[in-house]
Amino acid sequence: MNWSRTADLKAKLMRFWQSGDLLREALADNHRFPLRLSLKAPDSSDLSSHFDAVRSWVAELTGNPVLRLEFREVQHRVQGAQRLPTSAWVDSLEGALSWLDKRDEWNSFLGMVETTRHSLPGLLPWLDKHPLAALELAEDWPRLLTVATWLINNPRPNIYLRQVDLPGLHTKFIEAHRGVLAELLDLALPSEVVDNTKSGSRQFAARYGFLDRPILIRFRVLDPEIMWGLGPLCPDIALDPESFGRLCIGAKRVFITENEINFLAFPRVSGSIVVFGAGYGWEALGRCRWLHQCSIHYWGDIDTHGFGILDQLRAHFDHADSFLMDRATLDTHRLFWGVEDSPLRANLLRLTQEERTLYHGLRDNSIRLGLRLEQEYISFGWLKQRLRDLICDTAASRISTP
Repeated sequence: MNWSRTADLKAKLMRFWQSGDLLREALADNHRFPLRLSLKAPDSSDLSSHFDAVRSWVAELTGNPVLRLEFREVQHRVQGAQRLPTSAWVDSLEGALSWLDKRDEWNSFLGMVETTRHSLPGLLPWLDKHPLAALELAEDWPRLLTVATWLINNPRPNIYLRQVDLPGLHTKFIEAHRGVLAELLDLALPSEVVDNTKSGSRQFAARYGFLDRPILIRFRVLDPEIMWGLGPLCPDIALDPESFGRLCIGAKRVFITENEINFLAFPRVSGSIVVFGAGYGWEALGRCRWLHQCSIHYWGDIDTHGFGILDQLRAHFDHADSFLMDRATLDTHRLFWGVEDSPLRANLLRLTQEERTLYHGLRDNSIRLGLRLEQEYISFGWLKQRLRDLICDTAASRISTP
């Protein structure tokens, strides 16, 4: 007897709420009420075998004041003429909200709609698309509208997010709501003041014309004879890209490594510096013109993403060489082979033939399934030997540990 009970009908109505459709009534031109709820009802055989249960079922449905039932008459050979419900209707939004106990949430959302309609009607489509998410933001909604209005009046303000001084906004409010603000601002602001080349929460400031904390390029001088002038030999320095681009320290060779300990422990090498890498983010380093006059050696993990990063680096410095990313290094450190969980599948067009062969072997699992060798497992002795192979005999004699 799987007939539709009152709880079943309420659950169907609740699904309209959970999908946001009931909240959308606050914005709709064409309303969905009266709303029909499908009803699974007894048939003639049930009247014969479960007559008392059918009567109880009908009494349960008719006893709910929110439901309006449509009936059909069934002529039964024993029980005679009987009226059975065929469909159930909820005639009004008010009835639905009362039954679901959602009146407070509805009033809150309705207030958000009315406030938005009067202040920033361009954001109504966002409320229509995300009514439940909007309801969770009800307490913060007035402040979100205040931020959007301020940016409309002050496009691309060229200040830090913490410098926005608005009544009722603490200094971290914008930073804490970057995701939803990005969606709202894309609707509210003219397209010409939005930098569409920037996306994601990390580029929120740049997208809407705020100042952002500078990217720092961290490097170590590997040659004590380079006149740095800051005291200790081989210092660990971090500079903004503009300052790094103005360096005149006479470095002829630049090593780039992604592992911080490898960066800190990198041996001294004549005429060289080592840079702590930036993964796939080479834009800041790419603005440094003097690097085009240096030999560049990139040391990344021997996995598909390591070669992907190398490929991206060559988009800025096509003369960059890979370092310790070869088959001999991989085979020598077989004991430390690991697993790459989400390998890159792209075709990389800036690799050498030797690099491409190894990359394809990793990508296509022809060496071993999901193979990777992280750079931190490369032995220090192997590093020093390969450095000696790389540089000339005079420079090699100056290689030593820090």
